[in-house]
Amino acid sequence: MTVRENSSAPESAAGVGWAWAVGLTVLLTAARLVAIRLSPLQLYPDEAQYWLWSRHLDFGYFTKPPLVAWLIAATTLFSSAEPLVRLSSPLLHGAAGLFLYRAARRLYDDERIALYSLLVYGLTPAVQLGSFVVSTDTPLIACLAGALWAYASLMAEPARRRWVPAGWLGLMLGLAFLAKYAALYAALGIAAHAALDRSARKAWSPPAIAAALAGFTLMAAPNLVWNLAHRLAAFGHLTQEAAWGSRKGGIGEAAGFLGSQFGVFGPVPFAVLLGGAIWLGVRRRLSGPDLLLVCWAAPALLIVLGQAFMAGAKANWAAAAFAPGSILVAAWMLRWGRPKLLTFVLAAHAVFALGALAVVLAPPLADRVGLWKALRGVRGGREETEMLIGQAKTQQLAGPLTAVAIDERELYNIVAYYGRDYFGHDGPPLKAWLAGPYPQNQAELVAPLTPADGARVLAVSRDGVHDAAMKAEFRSAGATSIARLWLGHQTLRMDLFVGEGFQGPARPAPLAQSS
Repeated sequence: MTVRENSSAPESAAGVGWAWAVGLTVLLTAARLVAIRLSPLQLYPDEAQYWLWSRHLDFGYFTKPPLVAWLIAATTLFSSAEPLVRLSSPLLHGAAGLFLYRAARRLYDDERIALYSLLVYGLTPAVQLGSFVVSTDTPLIACLAGALWAYASLMAEPARRRWVPAGWLGLMLGLAFLAKYAALYAALGIAAHAALDRSARKAWSPPAIAAALAGFTLMAAPNLVWNLAHRLAAFGHLTQEAAWGSRKGGIGEAAGFLGSQFGVFGPVPFAVLLGGAIWLGVRRRLSGPDLLLVCWAAPALLIVLGQAFMAGAKANWAAAAFAPGSILVAAWMLRWGRPKLLTFVLAAHAVFALGALAVVLAPPLADRVGLWKALRGVRGGREETEMLIGQAKTQQLAGPLTAVAIDERELYNIVAYYGRDYFGHDGPPLKAWLAGPYPQNQAELVAPLTPADGARVLAVSRDGVHDAAMKAEFRSAGATSIARLWLGHQTLRMDLFVGEGFQGPARPAPLAQSS
């Protein structure tokens, strides 16, 4: 069986199925928008970092491509409040669901599969949580879902018109590349599909290949040029993240990664995805659309599983498999005559979604059920920043400060966001102290503490980790004071001292920043 061509079923937006798809998407998206608007949860450090990038737009950053910063810049034109920083996430997840509906409709010519695909994706546990925060995974998945729709259309279009969806495919893959370099998993999936399916190879006419390459190059080229101009900074960070040889992997890590996918994708959906791919693949009973989707989902799961074995991996590193995996789960469960089970699973996920909404709106609920650790990163940042600002104002009474220097990336980003109206305005500039000879993050790249800023500095060490090392780089340093913030189940600590005459060790010059 191959991807259907010239389907007689209506594809217009006026169709009943499409109306249901749009209605369900609007309902889910509206609930999530209300939740992020009313939630008291603060930004977690990575969100604050992306916001900080959005204040200085560029074609790339030290650890990531630029799309997440561009999105935040677009949603915070008039205010940098938390709900606006996060605004793009529920909208993009809604768009991803609609792209998947169209892709499934094109591939299987079945309205039920298309609608269930949208619901499987929209109610996935990771999507529930990802809709309340801004991250690089959300635009990645949305763009890959759009690319998958384009690829399904490419397989079904007559030869003379294939250059149109091919161009759209290239544009969406290029945009996904600007979200996260994991977009390249889709390119591997396309190559695998061409290797395994003769009809897929035949679909790639010279005009289609040219259109796809042109679209991808148009989108991806600015970031590629940025990396070349910055000594491959973002690509180099990928090798640091992989950490082969410096972190322990093994069977336990690989098993742990696989286990985490049952939580990320849902226990039953991931079991269906994994078991169905193995069982149908071994028995060579994958249909044409099945094979296409397996080829798109497999690279992320297999490569990250290998990474977990070599040096460990995070659960979200295989997020590129979510989009094609959602369609496969819906198609297989319906084909196997399990619509009631699928409906039950989706109902269970909906209950989880309501629980997530409740926690986002009323975080103390998480404390009552023992899940306070899940919210550690989104609490206390504002209060910690206010405490630091109070310390800075006190030290200013004894003499002007030329900088406030922080030794830890997450604390720096949180303070930069919640202290945005003080540091560099009424107060001294915020700087990052480098613990090593080279910058390890964007803050250390663009705002390192230097002797020019170091006449009189309030130095801040998270948990006192680098207190002694920081003091050694000043001509004179005062006594260390410890500031603590109690937040119910956790205590936040900063060690502070005033240093004068910052000298710093001999270090290579920081990379130039184009913005």
